[in-house]
Amino acid sequence: MHAQDEIAAAAARLVVEEGLEYGPAKHRAVKALGLPQRTSLPDNDMLEDAVRDYIAVFCADTQPRELLALRRLALAWMERLVDFQPHLTGAVWRGTATRWSDVHLDLFCEDGKAAEIALIDRGLPYETRSASGLRHNKAVDVLSLHAPCRELGELSGESVVGVHLRVNDLDDLRGALLPDARGRPPRGPLQALRELVLASELGNAEL
Repeated sequence: MHAQDEIAAAAARLVVEEGLEYGPAKHRAVKALGLPQRTSLPDNDMLEDAVRDYIAVFCADTQPRELLALRRLALAWMERLVDFQPHLTGAVWRGTATRWSDVHLDLFCEDGKAAEIALIDRGLPYETRSASGLRHNKAVDVLSLHAPCRELGELSGESVVGVHLRVNDLDDLRGALLPDARGRPPRGPLQALRELVLASELGNAEL
């Protein structure tokens, strides 16, 4: 097995079992395998394939229901934040989420503070941090909070999920929908998620 394959396999376990993001999972895998720090890392597509393989082998009985619970939670938040053109991204959108995964939403706003005000008006506590945005890695605000998920709690005992709202400029929306290297949309709007949830409920989802 090549080093990249070993890293991808080790990182996939960390992504699925601990909810690590891809970058930290790769670096931790390199350290755990005792490889040199400058070892060439697998790209995200290679790691995602390894994640899907890991889920198929070790989590096939539990992951589809956990994913559906997280998608229903994301749907509820997107409906709550519909004025800000929410788009789901990350593992919950790609279909690789487990009970350890957070929900990541991209919001697109004319007024960058409007989403923050909406959370304040609803009495929802949150934390603010900076992260790379969608345009030239420009820093944008990410509003993070913890949301209860009763359905997930009934499945796995994990009833609180991190929800992260990245606040983008409205002008960034068009570029955000360009397909990735494999021709897939990197994020999806409210209606697309509704269709995924309905397909899962009917037992026809591609999980």
